Formats: sequence, structure tokens, C-alpha cells
Amino acid sequence: MKLGFVSAILPEFSLEEVVAFAAAEGFACVELMCWPKGKAERRYAGITHVDVDGFDRAAADRVRQLMQQSGVGISGLGYYPNPLAPDAEEANTYIEHLEKVIRAAPLLGVDVVNTFIGRDWTRSVEDNWPRFRQVWPPLVQLAEEQGVRIGIENCPMFFTDDEWPGGKNLAHTPAIWRRMFEEIPSAAFGLNYDPSHLVWQQIDYCRPLAEFAERIFHVHAKDAKVNRQRLDEVGVLAPPLAWHTPKLPGLGEVNWGKFISALTDVGYQGPVCIEVEDRAYEGDLESRKRALRQSRSFLNQYIG
Repeated sequence: MKLGFVSAILPEFSLEEVVAFAAAEGFACVELMCWPKGKAERRYAGITHVDVDGFDRAAADRVRQLMQQSGVGISGLGYYPNPLAPDAEEANTYIEHLEKVIRAAPLLGVDVVNTFIGRDWTRSVEDNWPRFRQVWPPLVQLAEEQGVRIGIENCPMFFTDDEWPGGKNLAHTPAIWRRMFEEIPSAAFGLNYDPSHLVWQQIDYCRPLAEFAERIFHVHAKDAKVNRQRLDEVGVLAPPLAWHTPKLPGLGEVNWGKFISALTDVGYQGPVCIEVEDRAYEGDLESRKRALRQSRSFLNQYIG
């Protein structure tokens, strides 16, 4: 496995600065954010370290040269919108940009693009399925044509009031993954696996690894802490941030030795990228850099 981090936590850094930091701190890879340039719609969004608008071979060669000189790899390209948004114009904007990210990846020699399935959060899983069947087969086909694999992160995207009641990402449980892969059995369609989202959903985060081993293209290293006293007060139907908190690896409830061991048992040898969403470490740039260093030091005991 190769230890890296998600570049979203360094939004004020240029690509060159992100890569220089990664190299200086001994990271093997970085997941580079590819949002369209403009205003962020939520935390950790709207960050552009690779601008895929008008991206061509010359632009790709400049990025490839930078990465080669630094000795840091690109674990994947990241863009996490809602391709199943109920507003058709909004959804099409996301889909068109995702297609650009998919086409940019092979120019960079990158074979993984990480994203969300999306969801109309006001409708049930079943009622979202017709849109899934409409939107996702063409995207997966494009990925196949480009020699790219799509890693779907398993975050429910249910944290804030505007995401109530269903969340904005359909692909958050093993039962839904199973159905997705039955509908689209392509080898180019898989997961960007984050154990922290299973913790607060009260799902065993190791058990699915064996069944979905061939579908795990990328891993996010993030932790979660459940406040049991608060949960006793508000219950599981309250917005999840009312009773759980994203944390750095090692500061929550994921047993990282057990999880990394389970990954090795199923033969996973891909990237493990630290994703910082811990507000206790977000006060300033130095705190966020410290968060990456602390997470690296913790995970180095499992990923040498």
C-alpha cells in the first residue's frame, strides 16, 4: 500500500506547493482535487489542484513532469458533486465536468477517478434508481473507453439540514453497492472505501472487504467518533453531526490495525489517502499540516 493524502485540505496551496509538501513529508501519493474553478458549494469542495477545463496533453505533460521530479504519485483524481441532483441543469453541469475529469486522467497516466453516485435526497433509494440507470451506465462506459476506473466514495452526504432526509450520495451501504454492481458489472466501476462512514452508520467496516475486494480501487483514511451520550439524547434519526464527529486516524473508533490487516487479507495494494475533516485541526494552515503529519506518523506503523 502507498500512503498519501487528499489535497482538499490544502486549498490555499498551488499544485506545486501541494506536491512539494507531500515530497518533504515523505508521502508516496496525493489524491488531487479537480473541481471547476469558482466558489465552493460546501466544505472541502470547489478546490482545484488540476484544472481539467481545456486540459490537453501539454498541460498533462507539465503535471507529469512535476510529479516525476518530486517522486510523488497521483493516487487518483477527485471530484465529488451530486450527479443525480433533482435539478436537471445542475446535474448535467456536474456530469459534464465529471466527464472532463475522466478524460483528463489517462493524459496524466492516472487510472482512478473518485466521485459520488449522487442522489435526490428527498426521494427513497428505490425512487432514485431510475436516474441511476439513466446517468451511470454512460459514465462507466466512458471510463472503460478511457482506461479509467471510477471509485465511488461511500459517504452518505447527510450532514447538514439541506441534505435531509436521505443524503446526497446513494452509495453508502453494502446492500446498495451490491445492487449497483449487479446493474453495472463493469470492472471499471468500484469503490473509494472510507471506513469512517460505516462506523457512524453502525456497519462493520471490515466485513464488506472480502465481498467487494475486486471493487476497492482507492481507500480514504479518516476516523469517526460517536458521542454515545448525545446519541442517547437525540437518537439515530437526528442529523448525524448531532451525535458523531469526523476525526483524524487514530482519534476515533476505527481499529486501524484490524482494518489494515483486513485490507491485506483481501490483497489490497493500492493507495490509502488521509482525508482531514477534523475541525479540531482546521484553525489555520499550520494546524492542517500538523494534522497530516500526525496522521502519517500514526498510519506509518501499519503502512511502511
